[in-house]
Amino acid sequence: MIKGSDVRQADNSIDSLFLDRWSPRAMTGAPVDESTLMTLFEAARWAPSSYNNQPWRMIYARRDTDYWPLFLGLLVEGNRAWAQHAAALVLFISKKTFDFNGKPAISHSFDTGAAWENFALQGCLKGLVVHGMQGFDYDRARSELRIPEGFQVEAMAAVGHPAPAETLPEKLRAKESPSPRRSVADSICEGRFCW
Repeated sequence: MIKGSDVRQADNSIDSLFLDRWSPRAMTGAPVDESTLMTLFEAARWAPSSYNNQPWRMIYARRDTDYWPLFLGLLVEGNRAWAQHAAALVLFISKKTFDFNGKPAISHSFDTGAAWENFALQGCLKGLVVHGMQGFDYDRARSELRIPEGFQVEAMAAVGHPAPAETLPEKLRAKESPSPRRSVADSICEGRFCW
């Protein structure tokens, strides 16, 4: 698997982990042992959240289990073409209220995004592919996975062992490299909105 730091350059000094993490699609189809998968969930567990509410929840299916066809079937065809070779599919959801008082937790998605990032970075440290997706049927995920109304369906992720880009369908091979980012200067403003 290509390391992001081999082809990306940061504008400012950061740890190479942030450059190395990217979203490959090529995976071998080999299983990821449960203890390794639990390490990714453990990393997600330690994300920061407003009032320590921890609104994130993750529902997952491992390859070759009864739930695998259900999860794989939720993906749009373009994602299914490569994600079928993942070892696990993970659905990230967030609880929209605080546990301690039942009031709206406005930052529930933001906090769950922090948990996703921890999950993805831990996967990178383990040498795994971790690819987040919005290309799936959100309504079917809610109904078929029995997600109650007080939770928001956020995103899915595929997790697996890296494979050569040549294992992908031809139209995806050209995309199998770390993507660039806009400059820091184009993403920040001091004081007031400036875009």
